[in-house]
Amino acid sequence: MTLDEVISEFDRGLRSMTGVSRMSRPIPEATMSGAQDDVLSDESQLTEKERAHSAGLMRVNHVGEVCAQALYQAQKLATQSPELKASFEQAAREEEDHLAWTSKRLQDLESRPSLLNPLWYAGSLAIGFVAGRFGDRASLGFMAETERQVEQHLDGHMKTLPANDHASRAIVEQMRLDESAHAAAAIGAGGSEVPFPVRALMRAASKVMTRTAYYI
Repeated sequence: MTLDEVISEFDRGLRSMTGVSRMSRPIPEATMSGAQDDVLSDESQLTEKERAHSAGLMRVNHVGEVCAQALYQAQKLATQSPELKASFEQAAREEEDHLAWTSKRLQDLESRPSLLNPLWYAGSLAIGFVAGRFGDRASLGFMAETERQVEQHLDGHMKTLPANDHASRAIVEQMRLDESAHAAAAIGAGGSEVPFPVRALMRAASKVMTRTAYYI
């Protein structure tokens, strides 16, 4: 890895942890009939309890995107394949959109990111690098399984987000579509199936992270 690449990855990691992220796509907006006017006054329509719940879920999603940046960075470092490096970079750019979207939504909800973001980032960086050291097929399989679990997690959020929080729901829906596409791309590129014990461990770790990040 060149010095320029090291500087670039360090910059991305720092921005991920501090919440200063760049978006290449605009924040998704609700497209349902009559929803646009509702979006403009979303926050005023939410009760205090609904606002707190939406903020908790968006904080969890923001943490997920911090972790995604670390995972993709580690996997780029671990692989020797230029094609895979490019694939991980493209996915990371799309995930950076998610990071920026959730950060902005937290601001709109008058809330904040997780105070433990540096911890989440460091842990994910280590996990991603270990996965990458098992080879490209294992790394791609790990990526696919991660994205599948995130997609399921986002499906759950769509069920519990306040019905009138159109702004959050539009963001989560686009994130869900992107995660599904990333998983399919990883499998299409030759990703291997992750063993059940590893999948179970990933789910257990995810539960700890989501329950903690909802509040802290």
